[in-house]
This record gives sequence, structure tokens and C-alpha cells, in this order.
Amino acid sequence: MESFDYDLFVIGAGSGGVRAARIAAGYGAKVAAAEEFRVGGTCVIRGCVPKKLLVYASRFASAFEDAAGFGWDVGDTRFDWPRLIAAKDRELDRLEGAYCGNLERAGVEILRTRATLAGPNAVALADGRTVSARHVLVATGARPFLPDGVPGIEHAITSNEVFDLPALPERAVVVGGGYIAVEFAGIFAGLGVETTLVYRGDHVLRGFDVELAGRLAAAMEKRGVRILTRTEVTAIERTADGLRLALTGGGTLDAGLALYATGRVPNTAGLGLEAAGVELDALGAVRVDARSGTSVPSVHAVGDVTNRVNLTPVAIREGHAFADTVFGGREVIADHGLIPTAVFSTPELGTVGLTEEQALRHHAAVDVYKAEFRPMANVLAGRDERMFMKILVDAASDRVLGVHLIGDGAGEMIQLLGIPMVMGATKRDFDRTMAVHPTAAEELVTMRSPSVRHRR
Repeated sequence: MESFDYDLFVIGAGSGGVRAARIAAGYGAKVAAAEEFRVGGTCVIRGCVPKKLLVYASRFASAFEDAAGFGWDVGDTRFDWPRLIAAKDRELDRLEGAYCGNLERAGVEILRTRATLAGPNAVALADGRTVSARHVLVATGARPFLPDGVPGIEHAITSNEVFDLPALPERAVVVGGGYIAVEFAGIFAGLGVETTLVYRGDHVLRGFDVELAGRLAAAMEKRGVRILTRTEVTAIERTADGLRLALTGGGTLDAGLALYATGRVPNTAGLGLEAAGVELDALGAVRVDARSGTSVPSVHAVGDVTNRVNLTPVAIREGHAFADTVFGGREVIADHGLIPTAVFSTPELGTVGLTEEQALRHHAAVDVYKAEFRPMANVLAGRDERMFMKILVDAASDRVLGVHLIGDGAGEMIQLLGIPMVMGATKRDFDRTMAVHPTAAEELVTMRSPSVRHRR
């Protein structure tokens, strides 16, 4: 049998690559992982983890206001952005150390360098060395996309830079309508920044349940975010006071910061993939099969670089399944069919399964159960924000097709709801589950009559 320096060489030590490396090493494989930036990847270093910390910070202003209704006199408050960023940096350092420690304890060699594919079984390192590997896993993730053709786009920042701003601006414009745009609009507004979200589509969160997205937009506007849909930025100009953004229709916006969250593109440029025979799609993503295999048998890919479902837990599951299959002797395929997800907007959004629009396309009759109410915590606080829940049920089989939530704790609830959904739960299963009172979640098991039945 041909000899190699490594059984597995992982290019990119983000969530998917780290999981694959650690599991493969646990099966006895000799593994190395190369990372040119920081171990942990986008999620840990400049993605979901630091963003969630900022989300927490942005919600304290409302919490201080609400406290008065419960008898608390909070007094004067003051927010310190540099102190938050310093605390965030300390936590990221801790997490990176934990990731490195887990890899080292598993026996994975960490190489702090850029690595590129030099052939089906060869990896070139930036220090001039070339090493061989029986299997190569590409897990280089994706990067923020900045559109071409917008004069002055160099004045905008992306989610890569936003976590290291020296100070918060008085006014900010967020361009985009997906997870990142919606979440950062809420962060800025919660921290006292006058915030405008500009999106070219009809409504934010394209692909989510339309009713849910509309309710979120309305709630965000009540919290101070100005939302301009069917609008694009045509130019950005540096002024004496900051930035001036020209909009379609002739309007302008003045701001101290313009954050573009208009999508991400796979990190495949300059990796030597095409020269090694690895096929890429039109967007530059690595083409893979269900087992994360590429057009080259020895090369595999997981995570955002494949542009399948660009979520951290998906990359982790893909990496684990790859290692189980290739090194663990058992075929495991990551199932992308039913994925719970949350948007850490304020208020929070959680969703799993089909949207109402999707359910109507695929099922002849759909029962729609809805609950809308003012959570108990909002009553004494004097806040009129309401929680909304929707359960979609196939009328023929009684199987639950989708659940959609908006309100406090939606992210935590939707994770648990993913379990019965994966198990094929029916509405009767929900109905015979005892409620926990008083909670918001009890509404999920007490809805008895559908709001509407759709028939094709």
C-alpha cells in the first residue's frame, strides 16, 4: 500500500474541519489541520459566537427599561463599546485555546500556515514544504460578498470587520436582508445607533415563512430599525461627517458606517482545486456528493465551501459524518432535509420544517394553527410586543410539517422542537403532551383548532 505523510490532511480549521480532524484521529488516523488565520473558523472568531455576545449586549437597554415595571430602580446606565469588545476578544481567545487543546489531545497536528492542493494527494504549505495525504478535506468556509459596480464600495465594511470597530457610529446603514443583516440591525439599534436596513427584495429573510418574516420586520421597526425594501444602494461617498449612500429612486442616507451583509462566497480561490481536478460550480463552491466526496476520490469537502446549507451545525455534522464514513468503517450521511434554525434578531425567530408557502405547494390540505399573545414578562414591563407561533400540519396524515416562532426564547425552543419533528411527530402527539405552566412554550401543545385549512 502506498505510504503517505498523513492519513488525513484538513485545509481549514473551522467548525467542520476541526470536527472531522478530531473524529478521524479518534479512529486512529494520522491527521494534520492547516489554518492560516485562527483556529475555530468563522463561527468562533468572527461569526455566530461574537455576534451572539453582541446580541446579548444589545438587549440590556430594553431589560433596564422593563425592570421598572417589576419594582426595580435601575438608575443611570452607560454603555461602553470598547469594554464589550475587549471582553469579546478574551472569550474568543479562550475558545480558540479550547479548540486547539481538543485537537492536540486527539493527536491532531496543527499547522499555522496556508495550505493549498498540489495534486490529488499532495498539499503545498506556505513555508515551502509539500506533504502527502491519503485523504484531503477542504473545509475553508466562505467569506463576505461585496457587490461589484457600486462606486465607493471600498468605504463599506462586512461582518469580518464589524467586531473590531474602535467606536460605534451615531448612525448606521445595514445593506442586506438575511440572517446577518437582520441580526446586526438589531444589535446596532439596541446599542443606541440610529439604524436603517436597506434591502432590494420585497421582504427581509427571503426563504423563511413569509408571515413570520413580516411580523419580524414590523417588530424590528417598533424597536427603532428603519427598513427600506425594494431599495438598492447605487453609490457610497465619503463626506466630512462620514458616509453618504445614494439610493435607487434618488434618495440618500447619511451614516457613520455602512455594513454590507449581502451574502457570502465559498473560499476556493487560489486553493489549487481546479488544477487538481476538483470540480467547482458556477459560484465557485466545491461540488460534492451526499458523502462529501468530490470529483477526485481522495479529496473531500464540508461546510460553507460546498454551499449546501451554510450553518455551523451543518458543517459539524458533515465533518463528523465524513470521518465516520472514511475512517470509522460505517457509512454515515448528513441529512440536510430537516434543519432547525434561529435568527438572533430582537425579537428572536425560530423555524423548523416547511414554510406555509412550501407546505401548500407539496400537500393537498394543510391545517394552520396559530397563537399570538403577550408574554407574561411584557405585561408588567408595559411592553406591547407579542409572541407568535405557527404550526403547519398535513391534514391527511396529521404529521407536523413545520413550526415557526417569533419572540423571546424562540431559538432555544426551536432546537427542542427539532427532535419530535425529526421523529415524525403528529399534531396528536403535540396535543397529548402535558403543558408546562406558566410558559410561552405551553402554547405549542394547547392549540386545538386550526386557524385555517388550506386545500388545493
